[in-house]
Amino acid sequence: MACILSQTTYSSLLDSLYKLPFRNRVQTLRKLFPQISVDTLKCIVAQECQRRMRGSHGKLTTSETIEAMYNKFANSILMSEEPGILLRLSDEVGLTPALLARSIIERHYQKDDKSKPTKLLVSTLMKNTALIDDRDLAFETYLCLLEDDEYGPIAEATKQSIGYEYEIRLRMELEKCKVSFLHEEHLRMKGYDKTPDVKLEIPVAIDGQVINWIESKALFGDEEAHRGYLKDQLYSYWNRFGPGLVIYWFGYVEDLEKIHQNRIILVRDALPTNMILMEQIL
Repeated sequence: MACILSQTTYSSLLDSLYKLPFRNRVQTLRKLFPQISVDTLKCIVAQECQRRMRGSHGKLTTSETIEAMYNKFANSILMSEEPGILLRLSDEVGLTPALLARSIIERHYQKDDKSKPTKLLVSTLMKNTALIDDRDLAFETYLCLLEDDEYGPIAEATKQSIGYEYEIRLRMELEKCKVSFLHEEHLRMKGYDKTPDVKLEIPVAIDGQVINWIESKALFGDEEAHRGYLKDQLYSYWNRFGPGLVIYWFGYVEDLEKIHQNRIILVRDALPTNMILMEQIL
């Protein structure tokens, strides 16, 4: 299913997204936007959640706020409330479940002098909740990690796995098309620092444009994400190797290519089937 969205549709989707609580948003959005695939919706929700948290995390995790949340959690335990206390608190304060659980763990392990526990300790406890010395907090944290698709070790491992899966998919499709290429590991062995996922040994032509490299992105490409990748990665590939292609496997907002008209970087949501090998032209 093609996932190239107009700016109008994308803006409408974001407006609907911002009105929903953190959990179970994809199910609601599926009903509102049935033409958009579930995978694309999940990707958009995750990206927007991360942006929202970057902007509001500091305000939601002041020492006073965390103290109030910790006391509320402790009181709920004393009142023998049913499991899911931190999940309900997450919906109430507007912090994702994993980030909330992390804040509560930091407060729980806070020393008498108010100093915070080390980041290594907190990360270790988040990765293995069985190590948390409080049974109720351990179980509540475990529930938060299961429910959070955007943050936490489970979400991060899933994200990395999907990214690698699509890199392998790109390589397999190029091999099937008999396109010769070097992948990222090959390029680093040759001494390159910033490298695309694939450098074509023999360029290909796509829609009349010569392409020398391909970058795989297992996410949705909107203007903010694309501008970030242009600055941090894509322009350096263009400077070194010339024109290239970035694939946003979960779709993108149309007209992204207009952002960089003077530097040819094609944008697609799949590997094009109309590639022409330059050796065939010669």
